[in-house]
Amino acid sequence: MAAPISITPNWHHNGSLPFDTIIDVRSPAEYELDHIPGAINLPVLSNDERAEVGTIYKQQSPFLARKRGAALISQNIAAHLDKTLKDKNHDWSPLVYCWRGGQRSGAMARIFSEIGWSVSVLEGGYKHYRRQVQDGLTSIAKTMKPVLLDGPTGSGKTLILHALKDQGVQVIDLEDIACHRGSVLGAIPDQEQPAQRLFESLLYQALRPIDLTKTVVMEAESSKIGGLHIPDVIWKAMLGASCINISTKLDARVDHILNEYHHITTEPDALLRLIHGMTNRHGYAITDEWKTLVADKHWRGLVMNVIAQHYDPAYQGSSGRRQRRVLGAVHLDALEQDHLYQAARDIKALVLDQDKESVF
Repeated sequence: MAAPISITPNWHHNGSLPFDTIIDVRSPAEYELDHIPGAINLPVLSNDERAEVGTIYKQQSPFLARKRGAALISQNIAAHLDKTLKDKNHDWSPLVYCWRGGQRSGAMARIFSEIGWSVSVLEGGYKHYRRQVQDGLTSIAKTMKPVLLDGPTGSGKTLILHALKDQGVQVIDLEDIACHRGSVLGAIPDQEQPAQRLFESLLYQALRPIDLTKTVVMEAESSKIGGLHIPDVIWKAMLGASCINISTKLDARVDHILNEYHHITTEPDALLRLIHGMTNRHGYAITDEWKTLVADKHWRGLVMNVIAQHYDPAYQGSSGRRQRRVLGAVHLDALEQDHLYQAARDIKALVLDQDKESVF
């Protein structure tokens, strides 16, 4: 006897996933651009197959396209049942979705139902989910209470965020979500940034559980992190946020940058390409000096020069253009754990004071 097929508008429930597995049946290319976080991709049509069916639809007839599509979909679902899904037991309960919640997800849901699995189909498919993300970010941005950690590159803001999280403070690590450290040398080796829409999905996933009546701490960023744009509604909320200024002893900043950006010492050719790309901004005299330091493997001297000639002037210029309310300032002589946790305690006290003020 076939199991029921449910149509649901929600892919989440009270912050949790009520389904054992979320399955995105769209093509790999569609999945890569964006998908529900945590969903697996079991395409019923590959990229090439989807293009093939579309061509038949346009050049021959809708009937022939549906016929060819049905044959391909049946073959692909059978392959998924024999491989990825072969160990699923009788009480497995998946959610499936496609572009609009129609033919592709419906085909898989019907086969699952005949097997005996209680399956849900996302009403409206990915397009409905995408609207949820956009509307959700807009709604959160209207009431969220961000406080920004503001400080120059290498001052340990991300480390402080982690320490704050350990102490129970709400934090959002935008650079972690964007897979980029935000600076000119911020690309993470062997890790590509997500597509823009997927970045927004991941950001929404991170923001959904926060308590909007309390402060959430973030790093002060530019509107772009690497190649990704912070969504406009979130960026506007950040522009109006209060900040806590972070300053760190220069030697500690240099040590931190050398540790965090250790790949610059192992991939000098990539570093030289980055430096060459900065010639228009800084001129040949400065960039040639940096190239000499790379050639000499004088890494500490290079970092100190880049801080003095690039990072700090850029930070001072951007911070001077923004008029933020300053809640307080924290200085660190080092970025060892005890220093970070003391800074986090000081910041937590400032955040708690901010929350008390907002209540009254």
